[in-house]
Amino acid sequence: MTTLPTYPDIRPGPLHATLLAGSVPLFLGALLSDITYAQTFQIQWANFASWLIAGALVFCGLALVFALVNLLRATHKAGRPVGYVLLLLATWVLGLIDAFQHAKDAYAMMPAGLVLSAIVTVLAILATWTGLRTGGAR
Repeated sequence: MTTLPTYPDIRPGPLHATLLAGSVPLFLGALLSDITYAQTFQIQWANFASWLIAGALVFCGLALVFALVNLLRATHKAGRPVGYVLLLLATWVLGLIDAFQHAKDAYAMMPAGLVLSAIVTVLAILATWTGLRTGGAR
């Protein structure tokens, strides 16, 4: 009788899942603030977006650290764990570029800031979906 190989359960723990899911509303809030700024030209909306992106980068960066640790602990590294980490890394890097774009003066950040916020929001949703659905594993 042969036994199938078992892989350690590396699903996100409660803190990892909270950090991963916490970046979505922050990136989404930044996108909504950018949309509002594009319609009203009230500079405070751009400031809100900048702060929301900074908070989302903290959450996403810490989730990325957890994902890297889980990837290193995995005995089976092909497929989704690597894809999940790369998706989370792309989210963080584009989010950082978005933060740099939002550091510009007033309307100089538009329309690139709005487009980057939309892309990063979609990436954050995909990364969260992948990470929580499969545990970033297997």
